[in-house]
Amino acid sequence: AVRGPPGPGLSAPCLCRRERVRAMFYHAYEHYLESAFPYDELRPLTCDGQDTWGSFSLTLIDALDTLLILGNASEFQRVVNVLQEGVDFDIDVNASVFETNIRVVGGLLSAHLLSRKAGVEVEAGWPCSGPLLRMAEEAARKLLPAFQTPTGMPYGTVNLLHGVNPGETPVTCTAGIGTFIVEFATLSHLTGDPVFEDVARKALKALWKNRSDIGLVGNHIDVVTAKWVAQDAGIGAGVDSYFEYLVKGAILLQDKELMSMFLEYNKAIKNYTKFDDWYLWVQMYKGTVSMPVFQSLEAYWPGLQSLIGDVDNAMRTFLNYYTVWKQFGGLPEFYNIPQGYTVDKREGYPLRPELIESAMYLYRATRDPTLLELGRDAVESIEKISKVDCGFATIKDLRDHRLDNRMESFFLAETIKYLYLLFDPDNFMHNDGSDFDVVVTPYGECVLNAGGYIFNTEAHPIDPAALHCCRKRKEEQWEVEDLLREFYSRKKTKKFTLKRAPDHGEGENAKNSEDASSVKAGEKRNSKKSSHSLLSCPSQSFNSKLAVLGQVFLDNT
Repeated sequence: AVRGPPGPGLSAPCLCRRERVRAMFYHAYEHYLESAFPYDELRPLTCDGQDTWGSFSLTLIDALDTLLILGNASEFQRVVNVLQEGVDFDIDVNASVFETNIRVVGGLLSAHLLSRKAGVEVEAGWPCSGPLLRMAEEAARKLLPAFQTPTGMPYGTVNLLHGVNPGETPVTCTAGIGTFIVEFATLSHLTGDPVFEDVARKALKALWKNRSDIGLVGNHIDVVTAKWVAQDAGIGAGVDSYFEYLVKGAILLQDKELMSMFLEYNKAIKNYTKFDDWYLWVQMYKGTVSMPVFQSLEAYWPGLQSLIGDVDNAMRTFLNYYTVWKQFGGLPEFYNIPQGYTVDKREGYPLRPELIESAMYLYRATRDPTLLELGRDAVESIEKISKVDCGFATIKDLRDHRLDNRMESFFLAETIKYLYLLFDPDNFMHNDGSDFDVVVTPYGECVLNAGGYIFNTEAHPIDPAALHCCRKRKEEQWEVEDLLREFYSRKKTKKFTLKRAPDHGEGENAKNSEDASSVKAGEKRNSKKSSHSLLSCPSQSFNSKLAVLGQVFLDNT
């Protein structure tokens, strides 16, 4: 039972719903551990498990950061140890490059960056080193052979032991090419190896280069010849997270080029695919309607619109999607907009998070109570229709509520997480920068846990400030040196010298440099509990200000 009054900013109904969501998580999580671990996923109708995406104990990796968001640091710590001992990427398995990146690499990176907050004893040099970071890097290196194509666009599948199979199809969906920059850039910044960010950028730009004359991209492309195989353009399945990562990559990396690319796409999307606040599928070269269909995966779009400050349009589209939810108690995979009904053989709802994700973002931006109503409806629907003795089952058909014997790992990674954050306004994920930690690394001080988290497309949060912990650009170092010299000259104190810090990427020499010798690697201090010298004032990086209240500040605002 929940005791005592709700916390600050938390109404009693929200508190009650938050605790219901917590109970949903543990009903699913505990049955996974009991009946399915170490398999990837739980089969809730038969109370057993199955490997689906590569035999990684995937649900455990996907659920790890959700544990901390729900406040369970002790289980987080236990699972970290289990994963270090039990997960092996040197296996003869054909794995999806896309899914392995967003679920495994993304989940491990997020857990790595949250480890200290969860009370894990981190090693010297963290967050620039650590066992979960090494696991994420190992998994990502297994994916690199897929990017060795004439275009730089990756194959969709790779064998973790042998690389790309000789007979592998060169046809990959757009999202499977353009959904790497968040995880791979984070890896490059933390490890010092630029190869990850380089291949992700090359793939993004290859798609941009091959857009049509009217500014649209299709659904599937040949990564060898760069010829479009499926020419349907839209914002849903097969394309979705490419657009998402242009925006989130721009925020994470403070990259104007990525944002300008998205804004150009956004113009074409509005011109050719938007009708009455719905988004249809059109032919990428002509702009003619090919499918007047709403796909459940498109429901991320209002949340993405809120990130660029287009809140009014986002709310109108969200309300369209919400009417579909209320019609069926969930979002069918395909919904025929003119007919107002499901599409044959696409009537299922696998407990996807996208509409709840958009509700969470929009509620942060507007505090509109309608968004909480969606959260309430989602909890009621999922519990009433999907809950079984061993977890929560995919809904095979929303018309008659038949179930399928599968619980996808994203249910714990995304659906539960976004529901919980919708009903928990005081969660540390919503930090506005008023609280933060100062961490001392071999490269100097950096600020962490100040908020502005970037969720990857599997809802694994990345702290953007962490990307600045493991390197110092020369121009930044010189600017600091100039300020220090000016300060000391005005104070007329004793003379001092500062050596230029080595560039990021100079390997162990950088880590062992004399500049870092006076810094105790791994020393950790909380900003509220320690006083800083005049020369160690923590500053909030520009990128951590970008996502305040769900907005991105563009040059012209």
